[in-house]
Amino acid sequence: MDAPPETEPKKPAARRKGATAEEMSDRQREISVSEFFAKNRHLLGFDNPRKALLTAVKEAVDNALDACEEAAILPDIYVELLQRSETRFKVTVRDNGPGIVRKQIENIFGRLLYGSKFHRLKMSRGQQGIGISAAGMYGLMTTGQPVLVISKTSKKKPAVEVLLKMDTSKNRADVVSETEHPEDDGLFSDGHGTQVSIELEGRYQLGRQSVDEYLDQTAIANPHASFTFVNPNNERIEFKRGTSELPPESKEILPHPKGIELGTLIQMIERTARTQIGGFLQEEFSRVSPSVSKEICQRAGITPRTWVTQIGHKEAEAIYKAIQEVRIMAPPTDCLVPIGTKALLSGLLKELKAEFFTACTRPADVYRGNPFLIEVGLAFGGELPKDELIRVIRFANRVPLLYQQSACASFKAVLETSWKNYGISQSRGSLPDGPVVVMVHMASVWVPFTSESKEAIADYDEIRKEMKLALQEVGRKLGIYLRRRQRMRNEGERRSIFERYIGEIAQATEAITGTSAKKIYESLMRVAQKKTEEADAILDDEGKRVKDADPFGRDDSVVILPVRSARAGEDERKSHQEGGGQSKTLFGDEDGTGEAKRSRKKN
Repeated sequence: MDAPPETEPKKPAARRKGATAEEMSDRQREISVSEFFAKNRHLLGFDNPRKALLTAVKEAVDNALDACEEAAILPDIYVELLQRSETRFKVTVRDNGPGIVRKQIENIFGRLLYGSKFHRLKMSRGQQGIGISAAGMYGLMTTGQPVLVISKTSKKKPAVEVLLKMDTSKNRADVVSETEHPEDDGLFSDGHGTQVSIELEGRYQLGRQSVDEYLDQTAIANPHASFTFVNPNNERIEFKRGTSELPPESKEILPHPKGIELGTLIQMIERTARTQIGGFLQEEFSRVSPSVSKEICQRAGITPRTWVTQIGHKEAEAIYKAIQEVRIMAPPTDCLVPIGTKALLSGLLKELKAEFFTACTRPADVYRGNPFLIEVGLAFGGELPKDELIRVIRFANRVPLLYQQSACASFKAVLETSWKNYGISQSRGSLPDGPVVVMVHMASVWVPFTSESKEAIADYDEIRKEMKLALQEVGRKLGIYLRRRQRMRNEGERRSIFERYIGEIAQATEAITGTSAKKIYESLMRVAQKKTEEADAILDDEGKRVKDADPFGRDDSVVILPVRSARAGEDERKSHQEGGGQSKTLFGDEDGTGEAKRSRKKN
């Protein structure tokens, strides 16, 4: 056999010429934060036209509410959506707040990550200084139209109208035009306020996750505010004020030592103006008294009089370790402003048509050194849908969260609550069924959102635990109400059976004893009426009706029952007698069945 031919060795492939370090260096440049978010606008909630329209309204309304509350003004907010074309809208939001001074308009509406709330530990809706400027940036990107801002700070000063565009490469605003309006044109009825108009690509649609639902839920969580909404169909919708009491002002607090990390502690030591470490711990942290400061220093192997300049990385690490070991009081909670059970019930009563309402506010707790508290409201029955899963509405610092429900700690807490214990049917691993609306609100100096778009609360163990405890509390109140309602229904059914045969009993007794059937009937009806009044008294004592008494009961529950009184039943019987229906009412129907008509309808 012939030997196989020898294969020629393959030539090595030509080596690709790569870039040099100098060439790569020439291509590197600083990225502006506005450039980053312009390319990643989905992170801010502008990932589709419908959501973008909602996000723009939300950011403007949130800023308006914060400004009014900080200035101790009851908010009156006007929202208008003007449809320019099928996918183009002009969003206008006007408030009666304190207004914005001229030199700050460009920074607030034209720069990302600029604001007064990021560095303050106090409860507020906005946190990052991104929202309204991002809405203006999105409008400029999709329509090319600048943002129009009109601000008036007092009756004596003219209104200022500024038209501006954002330069994303430099994260700053360029003023297109500026006009003063010395004469009052009636735009701000209180003599002060701010109006912002943004033209953007969007889509308006009713239903869940819509602008209408956002305003509806915002009215529930902010009953002290009134809203006027003009939708693209030119329909005017009013959300009236539920209370004239402003929420108390939240106070700014210092960071808590348990909530900082080692790197943050080192930076604070490097930047402090204090000269001694004891003074640094007492003055720049909350809940650090002289005795606590002394104990921390002793555990770290230093004294309170140690100079700050002598603290190196080793000493800072020792201080950080000592902080974790020392018992320190939880941070103060006057930085939080809960809605409160009374205002929460007022908001639910104003917006939902149900038969039972209840709410609770949990004591404040701490996660990562940040104080927070959880509130839960619940509505049951009435006109709420009976053949659907319960509805969960979520809030963070009074702001509705309409997207990413399944990723939110609030939704997970509702899902994990055993609602069967409270009389609501629930399949394993799913939401319960029934005519129920559950509202979960988290108030905190720093809400841990899962993304920059602020749509879901991160799932911290401490937060979910407090949510479940609050849900269990309102669940117990609902269970008590449902058991009471079932007991009253059972008693009503027993009474109705008795009333149904009173006529026959009266006739049979007359045949046996000779006593007048009419007298026997009236006597038995008085007994039935007395028992009915006693049952009604129990029900009225445990849950007062809104129209007849203070709706906010001693257990923070409201019961609205369409129950007819015993007096109404007595009036009905009299009308039957006066109308010649005596034999029909007393001794049975004309068909001879012997069933007397009921004097009251049972629910």
